[in-house]
Amino acid sequence: MSEAPSERRSRPQSSAAERSSSPQGRGAAAQRGAAERSSSGPIAAYATATFLAFPHPLGDRVVDLGLLFAWLSPFFLLVCLEGLAPARALRRGFLAGLLAHAAILHWIYVVTVRYGHAPPVVGAIAPVGLAVYVAAFTAGFAGSAAWLAARGLASPFAIAALWTCFEHLRSFVFTGFPWATIGYAQHASPALLGLAPYTGVYGLSFTTALGGAALHAAWRDRHAGRRPGRAALMALGAVAALHVLGLASQLGAREGQSGSVRVAVLQGNIDQGVKWSREWFESTLDAYALLTREAARDGAQVVVWPETAVPAAIETSEREVGRLSDLARETGVALVVGAVGIEPTRPGAPPRVTDSAFLLTPGGVVTDRYDKTQLVPFGEYVPFQDLLGRYLVAVARGIAATGVTAGAAPRAVELALPGPGEGRLTVGVPICYELLFPDLVRRFVRDGAEMLLAITNDAWYGHTGAPFQFLAMTALRSAETGVWTARAANTGVSAIIDGRGRVRSQTRIFERAWLAADVPRRSASQGSTFYVRHGDWIAGACWIGLLALAARGIWGVRRSHG
Repeated sequence: MSEAPSERRSRPQSSAAERSSSPQGRGAAAQRGAAERSSSGPIAAYATATFLAFPHPLGDRVVDLGLLFAWLSPFFLLVCLEGLAPARALRRGFLAGLLAHAAILHWIYVVTVRYGHAPPVVGAIAPVGLAVYVAAFTAGFAGSAAWLAARGLASPFAIAALWTCFEHLRSFVFTGFPWATIGYAQHASPALLGLAPYTGVYGLSFTTALGGAALHAAWRDRHAGRRPGRAALMALGAVAALHVLGLASQLGAREGQSGSVRVAVLQGNIDQGVKWSREWFESTLDAYALLTREAARDGAQVVVWPETAVPAAIETSEREVGRLSDLARETGVALVVGAVGIEPTRPGAPPRVTDSAFLLTPGGVVTDRYDKTQLVPFGEYVPFQDLLGRYLVAVARGIAATGVTAGAAPRAVELALPGPGEGRLTVGVPICYELLFPDLVRRFVRDGAEMLLAITNDAWYGHTGAPFQFLAMTALRSAETGVWTARAANTGVSAIIDGRGRVRSQTRIFERAWLAADVPRRSASQGSTFYVRHGDWIAGACWIGLLALAARGIWGVRRSHG
């Protein structure tokens, strides 16, 4: 039976104005506005939880609440994304990540304005600009999580794998910037530190994200008026099991040793504002010479100076090399000295400048030099120099007028020890920014390092949380590799860290001091940790799992439209 002509004719479409003025349109608009307002609470909660998950100074104390807020950070982000389509989730994730990481990275203002001498407006923009980079990965996670949720694939395990993959991406895309990776918030957890020799920091991130996703699943079930379901309980059970495995790893750990070496780390406390001043050069060297003599009297066999403790290219000055050689002979210690390295280029061209560590024997001979391989973008060099070099200069201009040149590769170096027969010690000397990259640091140990002698200059950060957050990252490097770390920082925090990632002793920030300890040497029988041998395998496993889920989601959509 055919329809009447009047019934066949379509009704004219109402305008947007008419729809919005109708009761239904007004109701929908009100619902959207209420949803946007309701999202501000979880976004603020996520930003606050993420900020508090990492150490920050409060007066003379350091507030470190990661054992609680590490779990709440992914939980609140997932609450922010609840029920959103992928595009909206991406936008909301970007905003949440921007707020959280702009707060965490506020110390960039100190770097750029106080010590980089940039205008205050640049200092205000800089942390936001860097937070934009980090927020892009938060947005990618958020959009991907919403895509999985729309296909019924967003289990807590899938969410944890997705979180881990985006943190792994952040470690190398555009050279990488893995600051405030959520796994570092667990640096004070003995149980989760026990996972580090097997999984690296990304295993801690996976566990933390899994816990946050389990809490979110339980919260969602509660909102639906039911008890926590199977997904939440399985994820919580897995988190508990990982804690048990980590504790068992810690209890069963035996540090193989082939003796110990007494190592001292120096903290000269030279203000960054005068560090490269010629007027302060002599007093800087005198301060480190005095600290070296004090450490030698305490029995130190190896004395470690911080990054660029000698603010000059010592290879081009016989006077500076002579002073260091005389000091080594006088004290009878092996020296590891941060200074500027020089690499000649073609005739008439300026030499290449490196951020380096020089090794001196107790007899005063310079035997080797390690050059920093992972440089700070916009700090020590300007990426895309041909494009950006006309407008931007590197912040750390004290080292080089243009930019610093990266070394060839991470490698272990040998120190000659004092005493009969002058035994030798193989060490890794990661320099400052290199300590943020677990795969890089493990290569020192894979190359035979018996301990890590880390050198850094944290004076750039001022009285912010950055030095304490950086110490937590350094502790994870020891937990991952199973070797002790002696950390020399110009203004702190200098520390002695054992092979399980526990800080045994540390200095106060912005004081002139030194620390000494008998540091065990990693023995040949101890072998390397699983992480040193296999690297970031857990990130690879997460990528494989996610690709399988993505294929399943795409195949399901095609079948439903087939």
